Amino acid sequence: MKLYHFPLSGHAHRARLLLSLLNVPHELVDVDLAGGAHKSAAFLALNAFGQVPVLDDDGTIVGDSNAILVYLAKKLGRTDWLPEDAAGAARVQRWLSVAAGELAYGPAAARLITVFNSSHRAEEVIARAHTIFARMEQTLEGRDWIAAAATGVATTPTIADVALYSYTARAPEGRVDLAPYPRIRAWLARVEALPGFVPFQKTPAGLDA
Repeated sequence: MKLYHFPLSGHAHRARLLLSLLNVPHELVDVDLAGGAHKSAAFLALNAFGQVPVLDDDGTIVGDSNAILVYLAKKLGRTDWLPEDAAGAARVQRWLSVAAGELAYGPAAARLITVFNSSHRAEEVIARAHTIFARMEQTLEGRDWIAAAATGVATTPTIADVALYSYTARAPEGRVDLAPYPRIRAWLARVEALPGFVPFQKTPAGLDA
C-alpha cells in the first residue's frame, strides 16, 4: 500500500497510525502542500478534493482519512477495530462523525491558527474544543476506549480512537489546555502504549511553544 500524506496533517497521521497499528507494510509519499503539489493534475487524479491523505492499495484509491480507516479495517477483516454488530458499528460511526465535525472545527481549527496562520477566530474554536473535550471526558468515565459498549466492560480500541487521537494529542499547539481532562490524558497514554504506535509530529506552537 502507498499512503500520500503530509507530516503536520492530523488527518494524514490517523491513516498512518492505523496502518502502523495493524502492521501493514506501506510506503509513505510526502505531498508538498506548501508547494501546491495537492493541486497538481497528477494528485487531483487521485483525489479530486485535493486533500491528504490518499491511500493507494494496488490501484484501489481511497481518499478521506476516516474512509481510509474504514477501508483498512474492512479489507483486513479486523472486526476488533470496526465491529460488525449494528450497535458497535453505530458507536464507532458516531465518533467518526465527531472527528469530521466537532474535532475538526474545534481543536484542529485552533491548531491551524498557530501552526498555519489560518484566519479562524481563536476564542470561537477554542471554546468549541473545550465543548467536545468535555463530552469526551464524560464518555470516558469508566471506559478505556471511546466507543466501548458500557462502563466496566473489557474492550479493545477501535478506529474511533484512532480518528480522535491526533488532533486531541496536539490540541495544546492550538492553545487548548488538556489539564482539565484527566480521563482524556489517560486515554491518550493508552493509545500511545499500543504496539505499533507512531507519534504525530510536534510543532513548537501554542502552549507547546
